[in-house]
Amino acid sequence: MPPRPGGAPAGPPRSADRIFELKSEVHRKLIGVLDLDRVSSLPKDRVRSEIGRVVERLLEDERVPMTTAEQNKIVEEVLDEVLGLGPLEPLLKEPSISDILVNGYNRVYVERQGKLSLSPVRFKDNTHLLHIIEKIVSLVGRRIDEANPVVDARLLDGSRVNAIIPPLALDGPALSIRRFGRHVITSDEMIGNKTLMSGMLRFLAATVQSKATVLVSGGTGSGKTTTLNALSRFIPEEERIITIEDTAELQLQQRHVIKFETRPPNLNKQGGINQRQLVRTALRMRPDRIIVGECRGAEALDMLQAMNTGVEGSMSTIHANSPKDAFSRLQAMVLMADLELPTRVVVQQLASAIKLVVQISRLQDGTRKVVSIAEVTGVEDDTVSLQEIFTFERLGVNDAGKVQGRFKATGVAPKLLDRFRIYGVKVPTDIFDEVVDVNL
Repeated sequence: MPPRPGGAPAGPPRSADRIFELKSEVHRKLIGVLDLDRVSSLPKDRVRSEIGRVVERLLEDERVPMTTAEQNKIVEEVLDEVLGLGPLEPLLKEPSISDILVNGYNRVYVERQGKLSLSPVRFKDNTHLLHIIEKIVSLVGRRIDEANPVVDARLLDGSRVNAIIPPLALDGPALSIRRFGRHVITSDEMIGNKTLMSGMLRFLAATVQSKATVLVSGGTGSGKTTTLNALSRFIPEEERIITIEDTAELQLQQRHVIKFETRPPNLNKQGGINQRQLVRTALRMRPDRIIVGECRGAEALDMLQAMNTGVEGSMSTIHANSPKDAFSRLQAMVLMADLELPTRVVVQQLASAIKLVVQISRLQDGTRKVVSIAEVTGVEDDTVSLQEIFTFERLGVNDAGKVQGRFKATGVAPKLLDRFRIYGVKVPTDIFDEVVDVNL
C-alpha cells in the first residue's frame, strides 16, 4: 500500500472494503448456522464446508461477481476469523517473519531477516483489531480493557505478545508479536550466518562447560535470547537447570529442565509472582544452574547471591549497549532492592559473580553479530574492570548496503584459561590471535 504525500498510508481500494464487508456478513451469518461453542471440536474440513455453503448463498443473494479463487480466499479468511487470529494468521504461518508490528488497523509491519517492511495485511477497523487482541489475551486467561489497557501474553507456539489500547494508545489499539521458531539455532548455523567466528564459539563453549557465569547483553531484537539458547547447548546433559522468565521463550535441549514463568497481578492487584520470588524458590530446588531470561529489576540481587553461593554457571540477558553499560544497569537494579548496600559491596559482588559478558548487536543491514566478548578482571576505583577478548571491527558498508568488517581476537590471554584447566576443558591458544574477515 503506497503512502500518501506526508507519510499517511493510502486508503484501501473499494474492492478491499467490499471484501471486508462480505467477510463480516459471512461471519454474522455463520453464527446463525453453526454452534460456535462446538466449532473448536469439529474437524476443520467440516467447518470449511459449512463456511463455503454460507459464502455461496451470500454471493448468490447479493449477485457479487467473484472467481472461484476469490471465493476460496474469502472462505479461508473467514475460517481464520472463526478458528484463528483473523488477518494475522497468514503472517503467523510464514516462518521467515520474526516480528509482527501492528501500528493500527491499516498499518501492519513485519520483520524478515532483520528488515522491517509494510505488509498488505489490514484489519477492517479498530474494533476488528481490538477483537483480535481480546481473543489473543483470552487464550491465556487474561483480559484487556480501559482498566487494564496493557497486556503481556504469549501464543501457544511461544511467541511473545504485547498489546496496548486506548486511552494509553492515542491512535487506536497497537500490537506487537515477537516470533520464536521451534528450531533452536545450532553452532554451525551461527558460524554460517557469520554471527561470530569459530574461535569465539569455542571459547564460549569452554566458558559454559567450565561453569563460568555468562551475561548476554544487547539491544531490543539483537538476538539475546537466540544466543542464550545456543550457548545453553554446551551445558552438560546431567545438570539440573531451572529457567525463570517473564514470558517463556527459552528452548533448552537438556532433559533435566524446570521452567518458571512470572504471573502478573489480577485486577485487584493481587496474586502477582515476580522474578525475584521465583529466584528464591529456585534456590530451594537444588539447581546446578539458574537461567534468568532477562534481568530487569530487583531480582538481580537474588541472582547475584545465587551465583556467589554455589550456583555457578548461571546465565542471563540484559538490555545494554556495551559490556560496561551492562554492569552499570545491573548495579542500578541491585539498588532497587532497597537494602542500602554500599556501592563498593555491590560492585565487588558483580565482579565476583559474573565472569564474561557477550555483547550482541543488530547492525544496520539487519544482521546480528557478537560484537564483543569481554572478561571481568576485577574491581578498580569502585568500577568493574573488563578486558576484551574478541571484537567485531566494522570497516564500512558495500554497494549492496551490507556491513563489512572482521572478527578478531585482541591477543589478550584470558584469565579464564586457568579455570578451563581446572575443569579439564581444552582450548587451543591460537584462537586468541585469530582474525576473520566478513564479506557478505
